Formats: sequence, C-alpha cells, structure tokens
Amino acid sequence: MQIKVLFDKDTLEKNLQTGWGVSFLIDDKILFDTGENGRWLINNMDKLGVDVKKIEGVVISHDHWDHTGGLWEVLVRRKGLAVYACAHFSKEFKEKVKDLEGELIEADKFMEISSHIFITGEIAGTYNQQYIPEQAIILKTENGISLITGCAHPGIVNMVKKVIEKFPDDNIYAVLGGFHLMQDDKRSIEIVVEDFKKLGIKKAGPTHCSGETAEEIFKDRYKNDFIQVKVGRTLDI
Repeated sequence: MQIKVLFDKDTLEKNLQTGWGVSFLIDDKILFDTGENGRWLINNMDKLGVDVKKIEGVVISHDHWDHTGGLWEVLVRRKGLAVYACAHFSKEFKEKVKDLEGELIEADKFMEISSHIFITGEIAGTYNQQYIPEQAIILKTENGISLITGCAHPGIVNMVKKVIEKFPDDNIYAVLGGFHLMQDDKRSIEIVVEDFKKLGIKKAGPTHCSGETAEEIFKDRYKNDFIQVKVGRTLDI
C-alpha cells in the first residue's frame, strides 16, 4: 500500500507548496485531511500527477481549518465524493459539505471504508480545554497495522492503544502524522517515545504539530526506522 504526502510543512521539491496542516493520499483513492489551503493542495496534486476524479473518499481527522481547508476545492472538482467526518463535527462543516454536493458520512465508530483501510471513528480529545472529536485512518498490510493521525488531540499513545484493541493479533508497523507534542517538554516527549517502543511500533513519522523537539527525539531513537514526512514523498508500507 502506498501513501503520498500531498501537503505538509516541508517538501522534497521547491515547486511544491508547503504550509500548515497535512494531507495524505492512500493508494490514489482515499484522501486523509486536506491541509490549510485548497489552491495549494490542488497545485501539489497537479504537479504530483494526482487525478482528483479518481479519489473515492476523504477522511477528515478533525474540524480545524488546517485540516479542512483544502476540502472545499476538492469537492468542487469531485462532486458526490464521500466525506467521512466525526459525528460531532460542527453544523457549519456538515452543511458546507452538503452544499458542495459531498456525501457526508458521520463516523461515530470503527469502520472499514475500503479494502484494508479503516477509520477509528470518533475519539474524544481536548483542545484549549474544550472537547474536540478526532479520528484517524488505519491501514492493514502484510507488514502489519499502520496509523495516520491529523493532530492526535486525544493523545497519540491513547489512539494507538485503541487501534491495538481492534487488531490485537497484529503488530503496529508505522505511526505517522501530527502527534501534537509541540507544547510538551523534552521529558514528556521522551515518555511518549518510550511508550512507542513498548508498544512495538516499528516505524515513526511525527510531523506537523509534533514539533521540532519531538521530531529530533524520535529521529534519534528510531534511527533508520524514522520516517521523514515531506511533500512529494511516496511511502510504501
């Protein structure tokens, strides 16, 4: 299974747009998050040879501008696209999806959305001391289970453990995306890395809101199994 990085803060090529937020494309058919800006996302898609019309569904991790910003341009170009949202996303988000003729699917629980591609369904998180619903996408391959997160407001380790509950007999191959550790101190981040190791996570790719300190610590501990997430990169998992 392949993951193409369509949007993030760093890039492999200068002609690709960077910004805040993330966007990943799984096997050219399932889009996970859409970054902060639709025009920038579409620019990257065009340059990377991604055909929007072949996308079968979009999974939005959580209802924040840097993850939903590109969705609207995608929906303009791909009418009737399935949009997987948490049940407690805002009314404004849901109405906008419907206005743009997207097929809104409210995911309040774990489900398979394509062959060997799953979503966790809504997991409770907090942001600025308020409730925030978030979901992640799960990929099942011969290497094991891989998890992609948007920001991990419910806690990255907590989200991994919930995935393990669903796949108790599978190893965790890779975890990548936003880990939301940029406000954490060094020791707190080290504890997260230690938990990753205890859970047997083979590869780790923190990016976006994970923060530079977290990326450095993960890179030091994971060495060759550290995943550098950059726009334009294709990951085989």
